[in-house]
Amino acid sequence: MADISESFKKHKIIPDILQVAPAKLLKVTYASGVEVNSGNELTPTQVKNNPRLEWETEENALYAVILTDPDAPSRKEPKFREWHHWLVVNVPGTQVDKGDVLSAFVGAGPPQGTGLHRYVFLVYKQSQKLSCNEPHIPKTSGDKRGKFSTEKFVAKYKLGNPVAGNFFQAQWDDYVPTLYKQLSGK
Repeated sequence: MADISESFKKHKIIPDILQVAPAKLLKVTYASGVEVNSGNELTPTQVKNNPRLEWETEENALYAVILTDPDAPSRKEPKFREWHHWLVVNVPGTQVDKGDVLSAFVGAGPPQGTGLHRYVFLVYKQSQKLSCNEPHIPKTSGDKRGKFSTEKFVAKYKLGNPVAGNFFQAQWDDYVPTLYKQLSGK
């Protein structure tokens, strides 16, 4: 637990997004076989598709999954902090595909010349099934993703502290224009 807490502090995820580190490390694996590992650098090309998430679950428990970038449009000027890339609630166990998708998955898309962005995965155990009044955002839209607050969302739905988390860093590569086209609905 010390190492996840230390890496979240070292990379300033605490206090930029959270006040308390996740209890455990979340295993995040992309189809390409690439794994997320406490701030390793990956490319937007490597992380363009939904990853597989694994964490310790409790029987019959429901979970919420968040993927957020606190560095929008850049770490130096995070005026859109946070830009959320994925938001799923009512996930039975680790079956994210069976949860209620509030914001469809969008891979990393840091603007050219903005340096490394942090992409933070968080999992919260829900105390009950949630009925959320958040906008449903498809993968073809960047609308309403900016200025998200993990802390406000967590407080609104009484989610407590994250049970698992992990993060990677990425900077622009030549896949990003393709992602921007997708987000513009084209």
